[in-house]
Amino acid sequence: MTHINDQDALVCKKSEFEARIRELQLGSYQAMPTLQEGHVDDAVTASSLLAKSRENLRLACDRLSIHPDVFEELKWPRETLSATLLIRMDDGSRRAFKSWRCRYNDRRGPTKGGVRFHSNVSLDEIETLAFWMTFKCAVANLPFGGAKGGVCVDTKKLSASELERVSRAYIEAFAPFVGPDRDILAPDMYTNGIVIAWMSDEYSSISGQASPSALTGKPLAFGGTHGRLDATARGGYYALRHLEASLSLDPDNATVAIQGFGNVGYHCAKLLHADGYRIIAISDSGGGVYDSSGLDPLAVMQHKHETGSVRGAKGHGKTKAISNAELLTIECDVLVPAALEQQITLENCEEISAKIILEMANGPVSHEADSKLSAKGHVIVPDILANSGGVTVSHLEWVQNRSGFYWDQSHVRDHLKKTMETETQAIWALHNEMAIPMRDAAYIHGLRRIAESVEARGTSAYFEDV
Repeated sequence: MTHINDQDALVCKKSEFEARIRELQLGSYQAMPTLQEGHVDDAVTASSLLAKSRENLRLACDRLSIHPDVFEELKWPRETLSATLLIRMDDGSRRAFKSWRCRYNDRRGPTKGGVRFHSNVSLDEIETLAFWMTFKCAVANLPFGGAKGGVCVDTKKLSASELERVSRAYIEAFAPFVGPDRDILAPDMYTNGIVIAWMSDEYSSISGQASPSALTGKPLAFGGTHGRLDATARGGYYALRHLEASLSLDPDNATVAIQGFGNVGYHCAKLLHADGYRIIAISDSGGGVYDSSGLDPLAVMQHKHETGSVRGAKGHGKTKAISNAELLTIECDVLVPAALEQQITLENCEEISAKIILEMANGPVSHEADSKLSAKGHVIVPDILANSGGVTVSHLEWVQNRSGFYWDQSHVRDHLKKTMETETQAIWALHNEMAIPMRDAAYIHGLRRIAESVEARGTSAYFEDV
């Protein structure tokens, strides 16, 4: 695996930057080597997230009788880079932060994926998220492959200026690896508009030219798009609304519990609440609140702004404090995990009462729990469909940046709604036609598109016939 430090990655002249891009494309920077069967990497073990995701892929390939070349190509990331960011802190000391960028597969176009700042970020997580992103882009029928990046850092312990240094250092380290035609970055956990603005500014400085299409999720004044702020939540909302009749959901009588009250959880709660759904439980990293009479998302967010957590927020009736774990087992019609991976596992899946799980986080339901819940009749709207609204609108931002023509919010939302309804209907039809869980149907839906791209370049069957 290549390690690039921040000193080496800093390029001041455009000619030097372009030369390094050429070197990277020609292989001067070695990507993470492909591991053969029987070899075990410290970060990718049989129990890893990536291994479990690969098992989902294998099952989908088997169901479709996909050519073995396709599975062979998708087993491992195309490229993974690691860098150590050395940051000067406000007190004059220096701290080292591990960081990664993974380009999983680029058969359908330049790779696309967010950058997350979190203290628990790991190589396995980044590669797994890049794998999921590959399928998410295919499910949404976007001309992108999948990527993901991250820095192992607790942003709550950084000052604003320290956060800016980390953001810019990340781009310094990975500038030769990314770009508008190679790998497009976006916001993720604890990377908001200002962080993306710093990153975009740094990339333009290093490349020697304005490059707004190298990153999406930017503030409007920085080349962003209308409709991006709530795009991920709105996409899941459109998917659920499209399935209401099929799932016998009546918004005026349905109850919802939402784990995670960041950007996605808040906007999802706000949209569903406006349509008549009763939000009875909300939680964040500090704990949660439950009120059977209902909670107003706006009031809960106001409380969070004032106190730092949703704990203690008041609802319409008798409100009580609950933990994140308790929220997952609340009796409700729709459960929306919008926080971290692996929240619903074998340990707690038997206690899940919600018949519908809308995965707004990435991978909130473990592979084992997913199998058990699906067998018991729970409907899980999978993450690669439910939260694909963000990358769908990011694609529009990328297109607008490249064309210099910008659309209004209604145009963006109309496009998002049409995309989500089209792909949701296709996956629901596969779910019914093949009598398989929606997750399997979504993987199959995306895999067909990726397989077409791989097979178009020739498989072993083609060369045997030549």
